[in-house]
Amino acid sequence: MCTAATYKTKDFYFGRTLDYEISYGDQVVITPRNYVFDLREGGQLKNHYAMIGMACVMENYPLYYDAVNEKGLGIAGLNFVGNASYKKPVEGKDNITQFELIPWILGKCATVKEARLKNMNLIDTPFLPDLPVAQLHWIIADKEECITLESLEEGMKIYDNPVGVLTNNPPFPQQMFQLNNYMHISSKQPVNTFADDLTLTAYSRGMGALGLPGDLSSASRFARVAFTKMNSISGDSEAESISQFFHILGSVDQQRGCCEVTEGKYEITLYTSCCNATKGIYYYT
Repeated sequence: MCTAATYKTKDFYFGRTLDYEISYGDQVVITPRNYVFDLREGGQLKNHYAMIGMACVMENYPLYYDAVNEKGLGIAGLNFVGNASYKKPVEGKDNITQFELIPWILGKCATVKEARLKNMNLIDTPFLPDLPVAQLHWIIADKEECITLESLEEGMKIYDNPVGVLTNNPPFPQQMFQLNNYMHISSKQPVNTFADDLTLTAYSRGMGALGLPGDLSSASRFARVAFTKMNSISGDSEAESISQFFHILGSVDQQRGCCEVTEGKYEITLYTSCCNATKGIYYYT
């Protein structure tokens, strides 16, 4: 389970939490321009942009969880178990495995507009025979716009993402629809609309956000980080922007012991990243 978000002050910021019960040796990885990627369905990706992000490196290959390229385009893959569906190779299509998607898009595309790749077909080839294919969907963003990419049973879907946030299930349109349940939430103190002839008083600060979900489910994290991100205000200096971004994703941190996935194993926030995509600086905790 994970949460990703975008943020913009003077510069554009992109990052995510990685929430899981084990680590696969995550490390910050830089792929320089023109490092050769051998594609599983033939051909090579070799004339491409440089990129930086968090990855698990296997057999000298960066399996990126999230990354940003030198043009300021960012992408992160988040668990989408039970809904992700990858296909068999199709002649005439760009047949890309799910683990090739991040370098493929960041290598070829400078903007979200360019990343709306209509000819791409995500295929179900594993990286290694004994390594299960990760079931993911992706948030892709630059300083101008943000989209969500989902490969479903009925085909690949690309959705405009006006909140610049992504978690896990359910599919993105349902996540967005559920925000209707929280349209009364406000950063301001509430006024009494319960009854005209009943005197009611706000007895604490922050009561305008009563009803904002606080549990660890993906739908609740989506609503909470969307509210936090879209009401966030900070100065535009690097220190203020980075601090605010980590506070935004801190609203959905997972602490050991609160989410038991199997007996004795707990999902926790393994890392939180924030990349200044404008300058190519990668921060993480």
